[in-house]
Amino acid sequence: MREMISMVVVLTVLSAFSGGMLAAVRTGTKDRIENQVLKFQKAPAIKQILQEVSNDPLQDRFKLMDSDNELTFFVGKMGDKPNAVIFETFGKGYGGDIGVMTGINIESDKIIGIAVTTHSETPGLGSRAKDDPSFASQFAGLGVDENIAIKNNGGPIDIVSGATITSAGVSNAAQKAQEIYRRLKPEIEKQTSQMAN
Repeated sequence: MREMISMVVVLTVLSAFSGGMLAAVRTGTKDRIENQVLKFQKAPAIKQILQEVSNDPLQDRFKLMDSDNELTFFVGKMGDKPNAVIFETFGKGYGGDIGVMTGINIESDKIIGIAVTTHSETPGLGSRAKDDPSFASQFAGLGVDENIAIKNNGGPIDIVSGATITSAGVSNAAQKAQEIYRRLKPEIEKQTSQMAN
């Protein structure tokens, strides 16, 4: 009996120690992981959408809460005036979630562009949604109140050949961005006006 109690105590101590170590490692690496995601996933998409800005959108950013989700908004300026925000939303693809950065002009309420950041779609088929500029260019210029569904769902967006589910996932992510932007527009304008100088 004494041996059994001893084993339970040792197992409890080891479990607590292991849990504490994992929590410490997670806390210690959280900022590094966030910086790597920003540098290698989000930054290329932001640069692809905002090509002619006078600031560094990676530095000029703010966070807002949308229900239980914290979203990071990257701000693009032409001159000294902020005129665009970019943020990431997710849609359901064939292989899982698809991350999509959507840039919106805050003066005209029109989409500047979209870019896929993350996906686990089939190479050569669904993965083309990330690399096909003709697919992404269909979103540019559409308003935040316009229908941006794929043609199969009654919208204007042509699918990537052989990747209907992926195309719908990207479109759904952009639709979520429209909804979030409309919901948070007063707060977005408040934050961006504070950045003007």
